[in-house]
Amino acid sequence: MHYRLYGIPAGLYPGKARSYLRKQGIDFVDVAPGSKFFQERVLPAMHRWINPVLETPEGALIQDTVDIIDHFERGPAQNLVRFSAYPTTPKHLAISHLFEMFGGEGLIRPAMHYRWNFNKEHLDFIKSEFALCFPQHLSQKEVNAAFTRGSAHLREATVNLGVTAESIPVIEESFLEWLNLFSAHLADHQYLLGAHATLGDYGLIAPLWQHLFRDPVPSMLIKRHAPLVGRWVERMASTQPYFLEHDDPETLIANDAVPDSLLAMMRFVAEEYLPEIRAHVDCANRWLEQNPDIEPWTNGLKDPGARGLGGGSGLGAGEMASFDWRGLKIKTGVLPYRFLLLQRLQDAVALASPADQEKVRSMFRCAGIEELLDLRTTRRVERKDNLEVWGPNLPD
Repeated sequence: MHYRLYGIPAGLYPGKARSYLRKQGIDFVDVAPGSKFFQERVLPAMHRWINPVLETPEGALIQDTVDIIDHFERGPAQNLVRFSAYPTTPKHLAISHLFEMFGGEGLIRPAMHYRWNFNKEHLDFIKSEFALCFPQHLSQKEVNAAFTRGSAHLREATVNLGVTAESIPVIEESFLEWLNLFSAHLADHQYLLGAHATLGDYGLIAPLWQHLFRDPVPSMLIKRHAPLVGRWVERMASTQPYFLEHDDPETLIANDAVPDSLLAMMRFVAEEYLPEIRAHVDCANRWLEQNPDIEPWTNGLKDPGARGLGGGSGLGAGEMASFDWRGLKIKTGVLPYRFLLLQRLQDAVALASPADQEKVRSMFRCAGIEELLDLRTTRRVERKDNLEVWGPNLPD
């Protein structure tokens, strides 16, 4: 039996897992979340509607892209890995974790804006894509009604992620800046850190493939404005080696070096995402202070499957945090999952030698994001039974 990946092609996070499986040449079958098995077995096991979910040949179910990738990288299927997603050098490893976090969380505003604010160009395409989410026995009328309900929820989530009439022009300008910076880097390197994909590439592919390269409007934008990014997306979705632009051996940049083009991308993260994650950590710590009796290994809420701080099931749900972003005051929903990705970066750096830790800090300092290495919630976010939960109180 092959691996089975449950996740729609239009889904942002399934794209991260799908890209990883393809790049590693791992045999798998794409299965729609509307399938009977997903509805009857996967959903009850996940305690909420969420994708992607990977089913192993043995029948185990793994949810979340981090856990899916680590099933191969650090779990029982390491023999299937072609090129590890985890670099072995300290600066490259930290960069990988940084862009894993930034890809899935820091580029979500343009991903959601370009999907949900272009009805004339997108609506028929999106309806067709999202039909794969719904049980296969539904009539077309029932599918249309389900899409109307689901899309209304996602449009609300888009606003809660900071996409408003005031912010849209800035979002579009910022995304063009990102495309320029990434294009400049790809002129010399096949992937983020050299000649094969690493964790940061898999983080970035999530929004850049499933939303921004498949949806009609941003796809044309990328093809016209940033064809190098478009070709990176195409090779991230392919199993075959790629030597059309570079004939480098499939190795990473030598000596843990960080080219100027990559430092420029890190500085973009500082401007684009640091104010938001700082505000989210501050908001979460206030909430934790107000809720000191949360039982460890729970989310402290009536709904154990809630994704937002304080409740709510979708993107942008829960408590809202305000912050200054590119000259605007915006607010976005606080999702504890983001702290899990931040912890992965910090944990990786903490395991390095003191000398290597200083190298990483110096690099992050140069990029204006050293603060990320020290931003922490007063309780760690952990994963238990495919859910995000709060760990025990940390010692003072």
